[in-house]
Parts: sequence; C-alpha cells; structure tokens
Amino acid sequence: MAMKCGQCGSRIRRVHRTFFERFNYMAIYECPKCEREESVPRRFRYHLGPACRCPVCGTYRVSKLRSPDRIDRFHSGFLNLLERILGKGKLYHCRWCRLQFYDRRQLASELPKAPEDPEPMQRAAGQADSS
Repeated sequence: MAMKCGQCGSRIRRVHRTFFERFNYMAIYECPKCEREESVPRRFRYHLGPACRCPVCGTYRVSKLRSPDRIDRFHSGFLNLLERILGKGKLYHCRWCRLQFYDRRQLASELPKAPEDPEPMQRAAGQADSS
C-alpha cells in the first residue's frame, strides 16, 4: 500500500531529513507533483501539547474511562507510569489501538475554544470606508 498525498492524491516519496529533523520526525515525505511535505512525528512528541493524544498512534479521538478495563492492554511507558503514580493523570482509552493509558491533559473536545480575533474584520471594514 503506497502512501498518497493529502492534497493532490499522487504517490509521495520519502526524503532525507536534516540532522535536527531526525530528533523530531521519524520520516518526512514529499509529493513530486505539488511539492507538499508531510512528516511523521516521533512518539515522544505525542506527550507535548494542550490536548490528550494516544501515545502509540497519536489520534485525538480518545475517551475517558472510569475504571481500568480487564481486556485491553495498558501502555507501558515512563511518562505513563509517572502520571499514574503521581495521581495527576486520568485514565483514557484509544479506540483504534485498544490501549489504556494515563494522561494529565484534557480531551481535545473539552478544551476551550480560542476567541476569534475580530480585529482583521474591523480593519477590512475601516479600509473600505476610507476608500
């Protein structure tokens, strides 16, 4: 199964990473037609950011659990263990990986929306009135 470009749909090819890109990305792909780059971040980057993500696949579509599930496996990682021991993390479940893990952050759907900046609209209206 070949990977395809998200913009034009043609096959993408893997390109070389710079020295510093090797620390942040597992791979970087480029579309030969539209020259769009797509990157695959390293797994430790899933622990950074404002919203909870699955530590394996990186999806934001996780759900909260009230108690541990006996069937699905637990994530075995240092940060997961640390958040579990400190009691800061809540129990989450990834529906794609069928993985349970602890995370200190909120779900992406629970984060407050940033208020939109009305200033650009006011600037555009002000420029139209002065013309």
